[in-house]
Amino acid sequence: MWEIDKKSKQPIYRQISDQLREKIMKGEYTPGSVLPTERKLAEQIGVNRSTVVHAYDELTSIGLIERKRGSGTKVSTQKWGISPAGSTNWKAYVDSGSFLPPHPLIQKIHELSHNKSLWNLAGGELGPDLFPDSLLKPQYEKILGAEELFEDEDPQGYRPLRETISHHMKEVYHVDTTADSIMITSGAQQAIYLMTQCLLSPGDAIAIEAPSYYYSLPLFQSAGLRIFALPIDEEGINPEDVKVLYQKHRIKLVFLNPIFQNPTSVSLSEDRKKELVDLCASLSIPIVEDNPFSLLSYDEESGSLMKSKDQTGNVLYLGSLSKTVGSNIRIGWLIAPKTVIQRLMDARNQMDFGLSIFPQLVADHFMSSGKYQEHVDRLVAELKDRRDRAIEILERDFKDYVTFQTPHGGLYIWLRLKTPIQDSKLLHQAANHGVIIMPGSVLGSSEGYIRLTFARLAKDELEAALEALRQTFHSLIK
Repeated sequence: MWEIDKKSKQPIYRQISDQLREKIMKGEYTPGSVLPTERKLAEQIGVNRSTVVHAYDELTSIGLIERKRGSGTKVSTQKWGISPAGSTNWKAYVDSGSFLPPHPLIQKIHELSHNKSLWNLAGGELGPDLFPDSLLKPQYEKILGAEELFEDEDPQGYRPLRETISHHMKEVYHVDTTADSIMITSGAQQAIYLMTQCLLSPGDAIAIEAPSYYYSLPLFQSAGLRIFALPIDEEGINPEDVKVLYQKHRIKLVFLNPIFQNPTSVSLSEDRKKELVDLCASLSIPIVEDNPFSLLSYDEESGSLMKSKDQTGNVLYLGSLSKTVGSNIRIGWLIAPKTVIQRLMDARNQMDFGLSIFPQLVADHFMSSGKYQEHVDRLVAELKDRRDRAIEILERDFKDYVTFQTPHGGLYIWLRLKTPIQDSKLLHQAANHGVIIMPGSVLGSSEGYIRLTFARLAKDELEAALEALRQTFHSLIK
């Protein structure tokens, strides 16, 4: 907010320069940040452009700002803090922090996602119309008066929910576990973050599928880990590649999404699952099995879990409700040896990442009521319809632009462009045509790929979004 007193004896340009200097000293404009153009600032304040030029000239003369033709006006980074009062260089602090920002294209996608006029084919979540609100509402009403809301929190998670999950794992996946080996989390990412902090050290090597949504997360780089890629073919990763990485780099953990993998929707073959579990057990390399999609199977059985083949406790299993219930209930769980559970639980307590009891109660009531499976059955039918419609349109209208394999489950179609386009250019042009896309490079692939989500939009909206994408390709590929 600018306060200009035109009746003051102090010249207007000096009032502007003084106020701008104060904003810089307070950190409202950090070193290296771009200031408004002379014309724009003049319009904001309601003065002549020449007045702003005079104010900028004064700040330039004392080294507080820098002006370069073609680059605009920026707060100085070279002479920061020359004022008598001094100031903290917050940009230097931010840039030197260990926790890294997301990929620039991810930041741009997040920014575009706030524009509700754009069709979103980029997001990895269910559309709100697929949330089981009508089924959850009765659960909310029951829970609001529950005594558990006012009891001391269990740091491992609400025990009845852990028991419900233990039963779910046995009935659905044939995995025997107990409530004591389960830790409730706010989702898979919290569990992954805790594992990077508690089970690994800076400089340790890990292996991740390529491509993978893990590459869009700064968690691993922020922890100082060395990341090595495991290429995916039609049967998933090759266990032999894990062995080679262990011999060359002594990898400490393998992170996998083996069923309807994000973003390729490929599933690891049963033979490779068994081979990989046995290999990693023999080399003492823990496997983190991230399984958000196995219930979303459209054409065939999703196959067994790696955890069901684990005889030594070497597979750390991550489950979640986010891909079946939606983002309104952020509940996940980790199945691991008790020593691991205890270590991660202690770390979470130190960080004060406590879990609200309310969503845990909702999840427990919902999963144990029989309504959860009823919802999943309806969800799978609706998602299959959306997938089929998306495939129909892609086969009809996109044969000149992309190739793909029909996914048998999950939420994504992995598109390979016949004519590669620079990802930043593709994202920008798609937004201009009214649609948001997820370029493959932020997921660890080379340019020339797109992850298309068919779960966020109803079928008529999906048709409109795909038409916008077709127009994007048509404008870029002549």
